Amino acid sequence: MPDLPILGAALNVTSLKTHRNLMLEKQRDLELQDFWPAETLNGDWQPLVDEAKALLDGHTGRVGIHGPFWGFTIDPVDIDIREIVKKRLLQGLEVCEALGGTHMVVHSPYSTWDHNNLDNYDDARDRKIELCHLTMKNAVKRAEDIGCELVIENIEDKDPYARVELAESFGSKAVRISIDTGHAHYAHGSTGAPPVDYFVKAAGSKLRHMHLQDADGYADRHWALGEGNINWHSVFNAIGKLDSDPRLIVEIKDHAKLPASIANMKALGLAQ
Repeated sequence: MPDLPILGAALNVTSLKTHRNLMLEKQRDLELQDFWPAETLNGDWQPLVDEAKALLDGHTGRVGIHGPFWGFTIDPVDIDIREIVKKRLLQGLEVCEALGGTHMVVHSPYSTWDHNNLDNYDDARDRKIELCHLTMKNAVKRAEDIGCELVIENIEDKDPYARVELAESFGSKAVRISIDTGHAHYAHGSTGAPPVDYFVKAAGSKLRHMHLQDADGYADRHWALGEGNINWHSVFNAIGKLDSDPRLIVEIKDHAKLPASIANMKALGLAQ
């Protein structure tokens, strides 16, 4: 029987101090979430990077960051806003390079409104992809240069394939897919999207990153794993059929429940 997948975690530097031993115990993948605010990116973030690197002494798991996302999308029509988004993405990648990070999470541009309206306008799907290229072109090149993957995370996505089409359109190994289980479960329960395991199947070999959080299908709960009603057996069964080795990042509100989340998946025989 193959080894169970090892769960990583999304933490800030403060909670990394608390869970450092847990992260080093099995060399778990880490996503640092201190570096998405504009105030941080515009300021002197180097001391925070230095602190994180000191805490990661001896850590050999993969490291990445959640990139900037608040207040914008990656497909802005407004040319001035586009320039700000381009700047933010490059700022995030600068942090990633300083950390030695190899992934940065980027939010999907596809909304529930899009699902019902993109086919209501001629060439709307192609135009959306074009806008993303105009915004992300420089970031994709920068990510290629520093060995980082931009992983596009579902937010409101109802169609699990649209984001895959977007990632493939770049023709670059630096653009891949992320799945947030709570977002997918929200879309399934509230907007009629497929269940979470279907999102995994749609991503296929492009899936390189997952945010694991539990939820109820109504809101973006970020509950500890086992506290909601996601069918984890179906999710991990779908993951187990892939050869893309996605980072499995536990992303929950209460970081104190990280050990319990891992223990719950271990008790189900799904992960360690």
